[in-house]
Amino acid sequence: MSTLELLSTGAGSVGRAAVATCEAITGAVVVATCNRFEVYLDVESPVDGWGVQHASREVARLVAAASGVTEDVAVRAFSTRTGPDVAAHLFEVAAGLDSMVVGEREIAGQVKRALEEAREGGVTSSTLELLFQTASRTSKKISNETTLGGNGRSVVSLGLDLASAELPPWRQVRAVLIGTGSYAGASLAALRARGCDDVRVYSGSGRAEQFAADRGVEAVTDLVEALEDADLVVSCSGARGRALAAGAGAGAGAGAGAGAPRVTGRGAEGDVLVAEGDVLLAEGDGNPAEGDVLVVEGDDAPVDGGFFVGGGDALGHVLDAAAVVRARSRAAEAVGDEAPHRPMVVLDLALHRDVDPRVADLDGVLLYDLASLKAHSPALGSLVVGQARTIVDRATQDFEETRLGRAADTAVVALLDDADRRIAAEVAERVAERRAAGGQVDDADTEALARSVRRRVHAELHDAIVAARASALAAAREEASAVVADAEAAILSADVPDRDEVCAGR
Repeated sequence: MSTLELLSTGAGSVGRAAVATCEAITGAVVVATCNRFEVYLDVESPVDGWGVQHASREVARLVAAASGVTEDVAVRAFSTRTGPDVAAHLFEVAAGLDSMVVGEREIAGQVKRALEEAREGGVTSSTLELLFQTASRTSKKISNETTLGGNGRSVVSLGLDLASAELPPWRQVRAVLIGTGSYAGASLAALRARGCDDVRVYSGSGRAEQFAADRGVEAVTDLVEALEDADLVVSCSGARGRALAAGAGAGAGAGAGAGAPRVTGRGAEGDVLVAEGDVLLAEGDGNPAEGDVLVVEGDDAPVDGGFFVGGGDALGHVLDAAAVVRARSRAAEAVGDEAPHRPMVVLDLALHRDVDPRVADLDGVLLYDLASLKAHSPALGSLVVGQARTIVDRATQDFEETRLGRAADTAVVALLDDADRRIAAEVAERVAERRAAGGQVDDADTEALARSVRRRVHAELHDAIVAARASALAAAREEASAVVADAEAAILSADVPDRDEVCAGR
């Protein structure tokens, strides 16, 4: 079993666990999709290289504990980055610039939902709120000001576009959808948008009936039977990794192993990034490969929310070649021919291959998986991508200025507080002088006097505020740069602080 599949088993709660177990980590947002796993952490203390290194190690430790691998294996699957690259990366992700199909728009909603889920779990923070809200605004700005994503680009739409060349007109297509997660919902919407209404849904998790009822389609329990007259199969359950030995059942190679966890995530190396020692990002940024880090989440997970650690044959396919052969043989017998007349296109949109690659060797069957879809992904013009990246760069700079500006705001607030005390003292003094001279001063007179003094003091204060803010910003930038340098030096070191020094149970 590859490191990728080992680490992907049971890592879904790593963000919540990080906040719950490590006092240095005060916030977490997990972006877990069908082809990505990223954990953004707000690290409050200690804000230095050792704290950053510890937080990185803690994420790897939690992934190891959840997936059953050794801590050393998990640690080697992660690398660490520091600096404003975290904001730049998330903004690119939200805009679809880091997607397999550049410009796809589904990720923007997934990034937004990740923040909402962190809020619901009570594990977000003000810094992460600012980061993710800025990412959503940046994505929307790119959508409004460029043509990136304007054609509804996505893995699903690309797959259906490629499949259409081998299919009847969409209103005549008979489709089988495997899975009930977010990608299954997106696939169903895309099929309907093209005019395909004959869609049957299968899921080994037992969720097909509710999914189908909510969306007005048909649920099926016998996958082989459903495949007999299918023109198109879209599989996105991510259920590979289920434990057949745990009683899931090993029937006929099709849909065997009900109760399979949905594996979501991707990562060539499973990077860990840190922004100025404050925000940590654990991510996977490439195609599945040895050493990848992924997360298991609940779209097609066991109904009770449990996870399985499987091995060997436990990593079977949701749809194997034998099941397709049986289905097509039955179809041939039904029409009295040696082979069915209708070709079949299979789209495997799951990271860990729902579909046995040997399906591609069957006559009359065309298989597209994520690797082949990526190879067919049309490139966007460099001008459009350049425009989007310019917006990302500007947003990254603005985010850093805003984040660092919070330190400068403290200096400005101190000046304004001092000004308020001066204003109050001067107004009181002038009111006392008028009354001592025999004049009458009512509330209206006092308020008018206060407005006059306030305008004059604030005008005199303007230059001091500008200077104080600039000085504080410069100091914050210098401190942030020192944190980054310290973090990078610590990351290169083999030594890790003792867990008890910076981490305490909660």
